Amino acid sequence: MFTGIIEGLGTVTAIHPSGQGSRLSITSDFDLTGTRIGDSIAVNGACLTAVILEGSRFTVDVSPETLKRSVLGGIRIGERVNLERALRLSDRLDGHLVSGHVDGTGTLRERKTLANAIVITYRVSESLSRYMIEKGSVAVDGTSLTVNRCDSTSFEVSIIPHTAGLTTIGLKKVGDPVNIETDMIGKYVERFVLNPGRPGSEADTSHGGIDRALLAKSGFI
Repeated sequence: MFTGIIEGLGTVTAIHPSGQGSRLSITSDFDLTGTRIGDSIAVNGACLTAVILEGSRFTVDVSPETLKRSVLGGIRIGERVNLERALRLSDRLDGHLVSGHVDGTGTLRERKTLANAIVITYRVSESLSRYMIEKGSVAVDGTSLTVNRCDSTSFEVSIIPHTAGLTTIGLKKVGDPVNIETDMIGKYVERFVLNPGRPGSEADTSHGGIDRALLAKSGFI
């Protein structure tokens, strides 16, 4: 589990095909002291496992599913990436709960400056936008951001200078792809509402469970 608060950047230093998957080596800009082999590290928001550690350099295996779902399938040597190590239970949760399981990708459609902020619009598919709400949370390349506005094909966020300088968001240009992870709470709620369970299960609505009809009748939807 992660928070979407990026620790710093890293640089991809090696890419080796591994069957239908891939093995990446990344050099971190910050000290990895305390990190062990087997620990989770989010690379552009994708949760990966460190299999080799050599000082500030670490190596991860990327599965075919992750390559297909995320921008890591097109990553290149020398590319800069966002890095965040896994959340510890004693840490402050400054962003939002981020699983590191990328839902899909989006494209940077527009960026403009407004006072001290950079306002960015991303184009996404409806399968992703359906889980976004105004003032809700979204992870873009692993960075926790607040949605200003959204519709069926896009969403807008505001980036402060600190975030732009610390993450790859400040480096992205119009047309660049990004990883998107939507807020997991919305996905769970949708599944519980649309798939309340089989007859006789704990979610069986005939025994007092909650379904879409009950929520509508009660004025929640």
